[in-house]
Amino acid sequence: MPSRCAPRAGFFIILLLGGFCSMSDAAKKKSDSNPPPKLQKATFAGGCFWCMEPPFEKLEGVTQVLSGYTGGQKENPAYEEVSNGATGHLEAIEVTYDPKKITYGKLLEVFWMNVDPTDDGGQFVDRGYQYKTGIFYHNDQQKKLAEASKNALAGRFDKPIVTEIRPVSTFYKAENYHQDYYKKNPIRYKYYRAGSGRDRFLEKTWAQTDAGEKESR
Repeated sequence: MPSRCAPRAGFFIILLLGGFCSMSDAAKKKSDSNPPPKLQKATFAGGCFWCMEPPFEKLEGVTQVLSGYTGGQKENPAYEEVSNGATGHLEAIEVTYDPKKITYGKLLEVFWMNVDPTDDGGQFVDRGYQYKTGIFYHNDQQKKLAEASKNALAGRFDKPIVTEIRPVSTFYKAENYHQDYYKKNPIRYKYYRAGSGRDRFLEKTWAQTDAGEKESR
């Protein structure tokens, strides 16, 4: 005789499976908001974030580069506020990368080769605190490597290196029209970049840089 418990048992199995799937979906949604454990983040401020995206996005092992704001006091600042220097934030980029494919040391090298670390008043044509350079470390190892790389550059420049090395703070993603600006508005970007003075400084400072690094800018 068939047991009357069989349908009930089957019903409970379905409920359990359904609950498991729901929990899995919820966990997946939660995890989607953060990079997988194998990926890490690096945060750099180098003046205009439009100009800082290209050299990092072209690196093998970098999975994402976001433009945004960090280091300030106000929550969810808008571009107009940051660009006016009213929030204490710096324009910055957040780099997500696979440490198995690219090292943090390499990211530091690319950072230094795309900024003027001796400028305490901004970067090139962009003036003001919001355009200063900075390295925001995510852990003690990044801090150690950042400080070592800064010290190694001391003899290359006639002026002191003023780039600050600070613990990471909340990173606010910039408005969508700022993301990948150099791809969305190539003519305007090239016009701005050519007139900013950044490339002239970089070419003069890093005269021995190989063609691949120059092209990455």
